[in-house]
Amino acid sequence: MHLAFLTPEFPYTETSRSAGLGNSIKSLITGLLRKGIKVSVFVYGQNHDAVHTEGDFKLHIISRPKFRFMGWYLHRKFIQNYVNKYIDTDRIDALEAPDWTGVTAFMKLRCSLVLRVHGSDTYFCYLENRPQKKKNFWFEKLAIRNADHIIAVSNFSAEVTKNLFQLKKEIIVIPNGVDTDFFKPNKEILPENSILYFGSIIRKKGILELAEVFNLISNGDRHITLNIAGNDVVDAITGRSTKELFMEKLSTQARKNVKWLGNLDQNHLKNEIAKAKVIVFLSYAEAFPMAWLEAMSMGKAVVTSNIGWATEIIKNNITGCMVKPASHHEASEKIDQLLENDDKRNEIGVSARNYILENFSVETIVARNLEFYEKISH
Repeated sequence: MHLAFLTPEFPYTETSRSAGLGNSIKSLITGLLRKGIKVSVFVYGQNHDAVHTEGDFKLHIISRPKFRFMGWYLHRKFIQNYVNKYIDTDRIDALEAPDWTGVTAFMKLRCSLVLRVHGSDTYFCYLENRPQKKKNFWFEKLAIRNADHIIAVSNFSAEVTKNLFQLKKEIIVIPNGVDTDFFKPNKEILPENSILYFGSIIRKKGILELAEVFNLISNGDRHITLNIAGNDVVDAITGRSTKELFMEKLSTQARKNVKWLGNLDQNHLKNEIAKAKVIVFLSYAEAFPMAWLEAMSMGKAVVTSNIGWATEIIKNNITGCMVKPASHHEASEKIDQLLENDDKRNEIGVSARNYILENFSVETIVARNLEFYEKISH
């Protein structure tokens, strides 16, 4: 079997920055390759063209051509023609694409097209209660209706997507998986008195709520550091740097104890996770976040939001602690309890690791994906 993935991001030295979507694809194909499945990845919208082959893995880096008009259509047809060439020559059985901005809206591919719901622009605009560009809704609606099969990474994202696009098609739910051999507890690195957030510096991730929470935690004589790893994003509401908005919300005391780590590769990120006592994700909008899985896989106690998808990952006060993102006092109290109570923090961390091993390891998730792809290939 030969499977392909079409994506705007993938973690590789020659590609532009990658976040949760790229990491989820890399995690999945790592498991597929271990099973002897041939895999091609087409990364579009890049700065240059290149093709790299290593064993059963082939990576296509595709630059974005310039069009004088109708680029939204011609770019999609350009990608279609490029991919179709390799569908034929490399005998690709199925191609998977994300739902984001409906990249496959006008494509006619020569193999089965699977759309994986990681969270469309329509989905995130709905969760954040903000207006959406009509063209984005149109592209995404065409893409999802054009797909031969649909997978969603959570029951929550499946139901919301089905309602938003008024779909009658079946949506199969297969969650993201994490490489538990890579993201594993590191007993050689002793936890510091610190909190960690990693992910995009963006409003929908609850980063501005975290500023208010850290103000409460910073009151008193304790020295607690908040480490933040990720790329700053222009705020959709104000048009300003989200990092600047975050810093403006901090008290004088809290501001002294924030450390910006920037965008980290996975090896450096893993070390930062190991050093943190508590990991915090107060997201308003997710589908099935890789960052949560990675932190839990490393045996860390997490404090997360309690919205929709969260209940499919977190068992409250057992594998993590859930709070309303805007409940600043409740969140600060949960974090304080975990910082102060080593036994409770370690107990939750062990439960989190075991829960990930049982439900979201690469091996488990790859088996579910292979079962799906074998069915559609016959």
